[in-house]
Amino acid sequence: MASNKVKAYILLNVVLGKENDVINEMKKIPNVTDANVVYGEYDAIIEIEANSLDELNKTIAQIRRNNSILRTVTLIVV
Repeated sequence: MASNKVKAYILLNVVLGKENDVINEMKKIPNVTDANVVYGEYDAIIEIEANSLDELNKTIAQIRRNNSILRTVTLIVV
């Protein structure tokens, strides 16, 4: 990762049974570098790398528009 990139992880809670559908849609979004279903308190995790905080925010907004996502938690890497 280049020093000027902004990286974040987003933890997702999704509608039961929609985990794989959500992951497949997330992988189509620009700046999403990885997306996986996980077990535990959250249903999925997404990794994002963007060129700026503004670009990161736009990517997060695009992710949150998915109707199968119930809740997100964003963790920005410092």
